[in-house]
Amino acid sequence: MSLTQLIYTSRPFGFDDLALMNILLVSRHNNERDGITGSLICREDIYLQLLEGPRAAVSSTYARILRDDRHAEVVLLSVGDVKERLFPAWFMRHDPVQSWMWTPQQVRAGAVNEAPMEDIRNIFVRLAASPN
Repeated sequence: MSLTQLIYTSRPFGFDDLALMNILLVSRHNNERDGITGSLICREDIYLQLLEGPRAAVSSTYARILRDDRHAEVVLLSVGDVKERLFPAWFMRHDPVQSWMWTPQQVRAGAVNEAPMEDIRNIFVRLAASPN
């Protein structure tokens, strides 16, 4: 089976702990059903998400995200086929605020859009290698 990996970023709209818990609960349920794994890095100022799985399922999930009013300024950063999953055991890994990511000031200044794709992907590689 061919695997697709998609990475996008967005700005949270109406972010709070309850909204985050709802996103994670629904995402994990839907992703398990659809054969999708991945990770969601979220803070008050940024969502950065990696989805991986069958192309049709990943595309459908991304289309739902584009319609979700909890996301503003959605930007597709990368999409392509991969040989293996980074998060094979996670229907949606949640990552709390990480000090090694961009500061809120850097996010506001456009750091995500200016970062090389390899740097963004390495954020997820580093996360996948860290204890859960």
